[in-house]
Amino acid sequence: MDQQLHFLTVAVPDLDAARAFYADGLGWTPVVDVPDEVVFYQVAPGMLLGLFIAHKFAQDLGLETAPAPAGITLSHNVGGPVEVRAAITAMTRAGGVLLKEPQHSAFGGIFHALVRDPSGVVWEVAHNPGWQILDDGTVVLG
Repeated sequence: MDQQLHFLTVAVPDLDAARAFYADGLGWTPVVDVPDEVVFYQVAPGMLLGLFIAHKFAQDLGLETAPAPAGITLSHNVGGPVEVRAAITAMTRAGGVLLKEPQHSAFGGIFHALVRDPSGVVWEVAHNPGWQILDDGTVVLG
């Protein structure tokens, strides 16, 4: 199997609140938006983030209830601390809950902050001076 990921789908209890956070609050443009079902955003070349209403997500999985996201963060890297603060401000204004104020991390010289979106997904916004994306899309950490 190729080492690729194309969809990251998250069960959300309130699709309208999720849509308001991502589309209205952050200004993201959906690729597909099916009312009362799912909305997809392109987040990288060949990569979509799907927000799927929880009861239909559970039905698709053949489960009684959808599992809640746990033990993961979605991370967004920016060019510096000013951009970290600006993104965190936009996310909290859009309905996100601030979990960690912008600050230097205890790990790896990163400046970051954490916000939980209305569906419970934890986002890290970070400036990592060792983060680099080459022209071919390869990520370099150093």
